Parts: sequence; structure tokens; C-alpha cells
Amino acid sequence: MRQVSSESPAIFDFIETLVEQSNVTSAELAAFLKYSAMLLCNLGNFYGEGDQKFVPDLTAEALRKIAAISPKTKASLEKIIDRLIAVPPFSLGYPGKNTQSFYYLGDELVSQDEVNRVSEVMNKRSIGPENTRIRKVVQGRKTILQLLQASAELGPASNQSDELAEGILLVRGDHSDELAQVCSALKKAREHAGNSKQTAFLTHFIECCRTGSLQAFQESQKAWVTDISARVENIIGFIEPYRDPAGIRSEWKAMIGIADPDETSRLKHFVDSSVNGGKGPFEKSLFEAPDFTSVHALAVCGSIVFEAANLPNYEYIRETYGFKNIVLANRLSVNNNPNLPCYWVDPSELEDFKASTHVVRFITTAIHELIRHGSGKLLSEIKPGTYDFDKQNPPTNPLSGEAVTSHYLPSQTWTSVFGKLAGTVEECRAILMSEYLMDNKELLGIFGYTNTGDITANNLLYCTYMNIGVDGLQALEHYNSKDQSWGQVHHQAHFSILKHLLQDGDGVIDIAHDTTNRTLTVHVDRSKILSHGKPTLAQYLCRLHIWRCTADVSSCRKFYEPMCAVDGVWKFVQPNTVIRGDNVDVKVYEASNEEIIRSWVERDI
Repeated sequence: MRQVSSESPAIFDFIETLVEQSNVTSAELAAFLKYSAMLLCNLGNFYGEGDQKFVPDLTAEALRKIAAISPKTKASLEKIIDRLIAVPPFSLGYPGKNTQSFYYLGDELVSQDEVNRVSEVMNKRSIGPENTRIRKVVQGRKTILQLLQASAELGPASNQSDELAEGILLVRGDHSDELAQVCSALKKAREHAGNSKQTAFLTHFIECCRTGSLQAFQESQKAWVTDISARVENIIGFIEPYRDPAGIRSEWKAMIGIADPDETSRLKHFVDSSVNGGKGPFEKSLFEAPDFTSVHALAVCGSIVFEAANLPNYEYIRETYGFKNIVLANRLSVNNNPNLPCYWVDPSELEDFKASTHVVRFITTAIHELIRHGSGKLLSEIKPGTYDFDKQNPPTNPLSGEAVTSHYLPSQTWTSVFGKLAGTVEECRAILMSEYLMDNKELLGIFGYTNTGDITANNLLYCTYMNIGVDGLQALEHYNSKDQSWGQVHHQAHFSILKHLLQDGDGVIDIAHDTTNRTLTVHVDRSKILSHGKPTLAQYLCRLHIWRCTADVSSCRKFYEPMCAVDGVWKFVQPNTVIRGDNVDVKVYEASNEEIIRSWVERDI
């Protein structure tokens, strides 16, 4: 929670100290409980998906009535009430007028230039960013940028100066109290390790939590990926950089799950069917079959309960030691809840859609994690003069028909080159692959679906394209129109895919807008799925894949950012009412930035 906002831990403590007796109405109590549950589910007062801030549907007066049950709760509320109900900030992002990020804190706002300056120093000093934050301290006319590193230990390490560069200091001990408890618990866990690989994993990870060393964390991941078919599976650490506006600092995430042997057996069959001897210059020479486990999550710590994971995120570990795919079966089963609303499907198709969509989600998730996140070769200069491809006869770029002209330089990585784009482009690449392969009868047969059962392979393919429309529309909930940014990389990717199909799919998907009933409905033309839908997905997928393999970030940005732009038909402009004599006319505006501004000007507020 401390990575989300300064007030999140204090709000949590405030909720924990309350009792049911308070002088409030039932409606006020219900609103407070709803807010409390929302904060606990998201581990902070910003949505885990979308990063939008949420506030209680209560007045400050009602909150003070609730807090009046004891001097402790009253004092706790007064410390946080202004930040608790304040809007803006509207969402997470680089610190500014409308956004905030508690990865960047201090006496004054941390600028993007200052973030970049610290990153340059970190690269020179070989300090990884995942478990760090930046704090800006102003001392008179002097500004100090402190790089906070998460560790149980305090003070500089014995072999390291705390001054990284002029005006930039390394400060260890961020989250020290919590990490000291983590170390203590993991030492007890190590006593019950099932094998030497688990012991090695725990030993290295304890060192990471104690010292802040990301080298120790990487060693723990090397041991973790070799612990195949663990009965009790875990994910723990500063893992994903989704919430950092710079795309490099990671949120703490943890999961403990118990393996499901039946589902894991199906996934193992899927893995075994995927092994191959290489598929050209933009793929690895050998697809290393990963461990693929279906677990029932016993406990999850994080801002969202994720459906699946493909880890570790270090490419060199994946290529050398392997990787793991983990599906959270009991999280995915939530999609099979018949009571979940679906606003974008025609009532005549709703029953069939709900019967198939949870199957589509499970299979596409399996494809997403195994084939796409596990695929692709990054053409690289490994060290000066040494390449992992034939530099004298470079492969042909299928997008241009000419030899590739770009590659990764020594010490460059996929994330360092693509920056903020890396997360969403990689998720888009994975989603596209899963949707592209959903007409493969052999693949669907592995999971027991043919054209003879109650849910046929053809039904699943149709439902896949319906889901493209549904997911693309739902994604708009996570778009911040004020600063024109996306709060979640998966939703950004879903929207771009829908937009691409609408533009280039020749009507395979259509969104019907009923202005009278204020509804949007997804329609899919079955006759165009294979003839138009699949080639359109293939075109998009090929572009992202080649740009990623060749470090061509400029081409990727030029194409992908407009594809994610919410403009034109995606903008909603409220009309105005105009009195003309005895009549009231409705004035409708075009969906453009200029007309949005005009509509507000003409309201004469």
C-alpha cells in the first residue's frame, strides 16, 4: 500500500480500528463498508485495474461521525481526511496536478527529467530499479534525490558508497519493518523446504529482502524456475512494473497456490505439443518447454488477483534457465459466474456467450502465457562485436522485405529500449497470439473441445471474437480522459485490438449504438472470421513481433500509440439543450477535441 499513496496504510489502520457501533445511518454505514471493502481488495485507494482513485460516497461530516467512536479513530481520520476525499489526483501517473505516484515522493514534485537522470546513474552503477523509489529532498537551495532501496537492513552496504553521483544518494531500508518480518517468516519456511532447489530459492530470496540486492533476487529466480511441478507453488517479490509511470519500478506481489493435478495434466499435454525445433530467424533455435501449472490460489497479496503469470521477467534467465507459467484456476472460475453482468452482448446471444466465455478465457490464457510470452528472439549484440544472429547476412524483415537494420546493443534490454511501451506491447502481442490460434482444432482438442460437444470448437471461435469486442469496450473504463492515458496495460492492448479490427477487419466486428436506449452492442459476422478477422490479427501480431525482435521502438511507437488513442467515434460528447421560443432543441456536437471544448463553452457555466 505504501507504493500506492501516503494515505493508503493510514486508511487501512483507520478501518482496522473501527467497531460497528457508531452514530451513523444505515446508508452511511453501507457506504463506508463498501469503501472499506474496495480499499482492502485493491490494497490502496486506487483501483488495481485502471489506477483510478476512488473516494467514499460520504461527506466529511459523516466520516467524522463514524470516527467519533474513539479518540484514536478520530485522531487517525484527521490525519488523512483531506487526502482521503481529495480529487484530484484522479489517477496514478507522474506527479502533477491531476496524477500522483508514490514511487516518486518528497518535498517537491519529482520531474520526469529527474527520474531519467537517476536512471542513468543507476545504469552506470548496475543498480536495478524494481525495488526502488525516488524521494526528492530540498535543503535550502540544494536539491537531493534519494534512491530508496527496499531492504530490511538500514544504512549503506559495506562495499558501497551511499553517494551515487552529485546530488543523488542511495538510501537502503525502504519498507524495512515489513521486509524484516518477511525474512523471519521465510527462514521458518526454509526449515520445511521439500528439496534443495526450494532451499536455494529461499536462501537467495531472503538475502534479497535483507540487503536489497536484485542480483540475489535473480539467483532466487534461477532456482525457482528449476523447481518443476511443485505441489505448493509461490510467486513473491517486486515483480511487475505496471503501476510505475516510468515502467521500471515494480509493485510487491505474492501468491501461494496448491497445484491442481487434473488441470496441470492438460496443460502439460499442451506444453508437450508446443515443443519445436525453431521457426525462423525471429524465434529461438529451440523452444524450451516450461513448467505449466494450474493452481488454486490460497492467498494473494497485490492490488489485483491476477488470472495467470509468466515469470521471471528477466529475459536472460528465461533463455538460459527457463520460465514458469502459472494459471490461477479458482480466479479464472469467477468468469463462469452466471450472475456477472454483460452489457455489450445482445440478449438473444447472452446465454450462449456466458456458456462459452469462461472456456475461451481459460484457453486463451494458456496460449497467452505459454506460446506468446515464451516466444521470440531478441536480435542482439551480446558484447562488442559478438551477435546472436548473422550480422553479415541479417535476416529479412517481413514488414519491409529488406534486411533488418536495427538490433539490441550490449546491455540493452527489451524494457530499457521500449520503456513505458514495453508492458502494453508485450501484452498486446500475447493477446493477439491467443486470439489468432483459437481456430486451431488440434489445440482446442487438447482441452477436450471439438465440434461434437455441447460447447463446440466453432462456438469457442465465435465467442473469441465476441470477447474482442466486449474486452475492448470494457477497457475504456480504465482510460483517463483528463490526461489521455491508460491505467492498465492489458486494457490498453484490448482496446487497440478492437480498434484495429474495426478499422481493417472489413466488418468482421461491428459496434451498434442505440442512442435511444443508450446501449452499445457487439456484433460479429461469422462468415468473415477466417477470411478477414484472422488475417487482420496476423498483420497486427507480425508488426509487434518484428519490432520487438529488432528493437525498432520508433516504428512501434508510430503505429501503436495512435492505435491506442481514444478519439473520433470513441469520444462521448454531451449535447446541449437550447431554448428557442417555446421549444427546447438539442444541439449535438461532433466527436472531436474542438467540439468537446465548444460544447462546454456554449453551456455558459
